Order: sequence, then structure tokens, then C-alpha cells
Amino acid sequence: MARVRDWVRSSPGTHIWLLVIGITSLVIASASEGLGQFLVHRTSSNIHELNEHPLPSLLISGFWIERPGSFVLYAVLFELVHANVERWLGSGRWLLTVGGAHIAATLASQELVLLAIEGHRLPRSMTHVVDIGVSYGLAAAAGVLTYRLRPPWRYGYLCGLLVFFAVPLLTGASFTDFGHAIALVMGFAAWPLTPAAAAGELRDHDGRPTTGGDRAQPPPDPEPDPGSRQER
Repeated sequence: MARVRDWVRSSPGTHIWLLVIGITSLVIASASEGLGQFLVHRTSSNIHELNEHPLPSLLISGFWIERPGSFVLYAVLFELVHANVERWLGSGRWLLTVGGAHIAATLASQELVLLAIEGHRLPRSMTHVVDIGVSYGLAAAAGVLTYRLRPPWRYGYLCGLLVFFAVPLLTGASFTDFGHAIALVMGFAAWPLTPAAAAGELRDHDGRPTTGGDRAQPPPDPEPDPGSRQER
């Protein structure tokens, strides 16, 4: 129990977020079909809600998932991805990264929907599309986690991420796939927020640090010859 308590305390934001998602999932699961549909539409960050309630819809949409049955999967991903990233970056930088990605990906993906509606490629009913979930923040955290891994694991993980997010994007992408891609790129762009960047750490092909703690120190200056000193 002590290890579990220490783990939760080391990543409080992740576990508070997960707790809220658990509560909202229980609400959806126990609600009638009509009430459940009302809740997921009312808490969506779609075009209609962004126009009517911009800030609440952006924030609230990140605390709901459409299918409560997927909560266990998200709980596992939160522990593997979010918790590790929060422990590494610190809660403030973690929140800045995933929160910023959630907001940016939501706005960009809904702008894409709006352009498609105006171009008559999507029906106007898409202004009320369900757009809730935690996947944008999760994609950003997954991108940051790349820098936490050491070669050769980093390269395998990176290839897996790119395949996972690129295949849907290249094969009939939806606005959600577009949002995932934006969030992932924002995660990659968060390198300056990582402790490794702050320490100026680079690694060679074997994963050994080439700068930082093992940085070569310049040789000390030779002691001057006492006989050559001049008094001023």
C-alpha cells in the first residue's frame, strides 16, 4: 500500500483526472439512454458548444468519455503514460503540455469540421457532433514520453507511435484523427520542457550522456611561476 500511495502522490494530477473520469463514466453508465445522449452532447466541445460556451466546453469535454466500458483501458494508459510523464516533468509542466494540446487539437479539429461544412463536404448537423474524451491529452503525453526512453527502446516506441497515429490519418481521416496528430506533434514539441533539455543532455548512439553530468571539465590553469609575478 505504501508503494501505491507514493505512486499516486508522485502524480496527483493524473489520478485526480482519472478519478473525475471514473465518476463521469459512472454517471453515463447509470443514466437513461436519453439522458446519456444529452450529457455527451452538452459536454462536447463541438462547434455549437464552442460558440455558446467556449471555455466551459473546452475544459469539461476533457473529463468525459463516450463509452464507460473503455474506462479500464484508459486507466491503464493513464498509469503507463500520464503518470510517468507527470512524475518526470512535474505536475505544472505536464498540465501545460497535455492541457495545451487538448485545447489546440480541439480548436483545430473543429475548425476543420467548420470548413468542411462551409464547403458542403459535411452536413450542418456536424456542428452538434459528439466531441468529448481524453485522447488528445493522452496523445501529447505519449509524444513527450519518447524523450524519457533510452535508445534503442526510444526508436521502437517512436515508430510504433507514428504508425498508430499515421495510419488512420492517411486512410480516411476523421476530424478526431486530425486532432490526434496535432496533439502528438505538440507532445514532440514539448522537448524544451523536459528535464533532459534543461540539463542540456544529449546521448550518443549507445545511449550514454555526452553532456550534462559527464561533461568533460577543462584542465585547470597552471600555477604561475612565483618569480614572474609583478607587484602593482
